[in-house]
Amino acid sequence: MDSPILLSGHVIGLLKEYMRDLIDQAAQETHANEQFGFSTAPYRSDQAISDLLALLDDRIESEGIQVGLPVDFLHRMWTLCNEAAPHLSERVWLEGNIDHHHAGKARIRELTYRALIEFIESRSRERS
Repeated sequence: MDSPILLSGHVIGLLKEYMRDLIDQAAQETHANEQFGFSTAPYRSDQAISDLLALLDDRIESEGIQVGLPVDFLHRMWTLCNEAAPHLSERVWLEGNIDHHHAGKARIRELTYRALIEFIESRSRERS
């Protein structure tokens, strides 16, 4: 059995910053759409993960080594996200539908990324 993929506290901190950027971007996008009367399309946790991986690919290319991201970081995150996917989709669906309101893009991203960070941190606790 492969050993779990672990990320340093520094890398998890960067990951949280990138996630916050994506959540803020979604909130701004939703606000702009509402101002112009556009409706929002349904958004799922797998889309939030895809958006995160795309952002990570971009950030690794532009600033990866300068901010201390490992060379294999995107591969590690891809693997972690694949392992976490079943847990994430179920949890996000449940949490997003608790109050019977349509959870928008920013909320889905927030729930997905929180669950992903908890998954990553639980892997670290299991290892130590």
